[in-house]
Amino acid sequence: MGPIRGNKKKRKIELKVDIENVFASGSSEEGSFDWWDEFSKRIAGSLSPSKGLDQFETVFKVSRKTFNYICSLVTEPMMTKSSNFIFLNGKSMSIKDQVGLALRRLSSGDSLIGVANFFGTNHSTVSQVTWRFVEAIEEHGLHHLQWPSKEEEMAKIKSKFENIRGLPNCCGAIDSTHIMMLLSASERSIDVWLDRKDNHSMILQAIVDPDMRFRDIVTGWPGKMDDASVLQKSTFFELAEKHERLNGTKLKLSEKTQLQEYIVGDSAFPLLPWLITPYQGRDLPETKSEFNKRHFATRLVAQRALARLKDMWKMIQGVMWRPDKHRLPRVVLVCCILHNIVIDMEDDVLDEMTLNVTRQHDLGYRPEVCEVADNNASLSREKLALYLSGRLPA
Repeated sequence: MGPIRGNKKKRKIELKVDIENVFASGSSEEGSFDWWDEFSKRIAGSLSPSKGLDQFETVFKVSRKTFNYICSLVTEPMMTKSSNFIFLNGKSMSIKDQVGLALRRLSSGDSLIGVANFFGTNHSTVSQVTWRFVEAIEEHGLHHLQWPSKEEEMAKIKSKFENIRGLPNCCGAIDSTHIMMLLSASERSIDVWLDRKDNHSMILQAIVDPDMRFRDIVTGWPGKMDDASVLQKSTFFELAEKHERLNGTKLKLSEKTQLQEYIVGDSAFPLLPWLITPYQGRDLPETKSEFNKRHFATRLVAQRALARLKDMWKMIQGVMWRPDKHRLPRVVLVCCILHNIVIDMEDDVLDEMTLNVTRQHDLGYRPEVCEVADNNASLSREKLALYLSGRLPA
């Protein structure tokens, strides 16, 4: 299976969630409490009511409201297949048991055996249930990860980006991270997976909005590739180059200057008419130095999104033990979809996350530098820098 691109499938589905009726048949919030009471006794003995909510969110990394919504997404595809998953005591797993198991596997980063022991089942069941969950979220949750299709939605995104540090007409921030892998002895000699830090890894490249929501992702390419090469192989790059993306309203900076829609990225990416990167070098003039500060503060949202992704879904945070490289991109995609679902549901767990804005998602990696710079893009960046400093001629 090739690399996964965030806009490979295009679904125009509105998110409509009625929390009180998220299940039509007995799967209400009250039902969630009943299920959790029984489940928590099974895994850790009786918990006091005052600690129930905190413990639920600690175990699954989502609130009950979001948990119920996720169950509503996957019930039909997960329960219509013939397999009957059971606990060691012979009891059949309900849909909530299966969703809970899969979320625990993805969020804890524990081994198959560790999750199996926690739930009272065997490791093969953990593997099968998790994969069925991944397939179900892929099939029914992809509408949570899509490029804005409405002008009004994009206008809100632009406004929020501009409110960060003043960059106008900005539609997204791009960044990349490495998903570590521990390969088998026979695979370690294949150096295509060796990245610049001599780790075996897979790339995840993401474009995010100001709310840290993933809008487009590419994953599956080996860690040896640089960020610019991954971008150039993406569908997003192809669409942007054909003026089929980032082709919305241009902003009038002065009588003679218009600024097209664009995304921002660090120096690892090429400077293009639709992708603005910072100025390189030291001892920059004040106009360029100030531009870089604004640019950094704006693109930081992508770095924070990737850090939060790995913090919440720890299965992709550490070193994955001999992962199936054909399945891993799909696991990463589902973690990105779940990340977005938590944001779309305005989940309370986000309020509990204290994520340092300077936190790195790829510790120890030296910054990459791409020397590719389009002449027209260089001119546009210069005019934008002058505009932000109030020095652009009328």
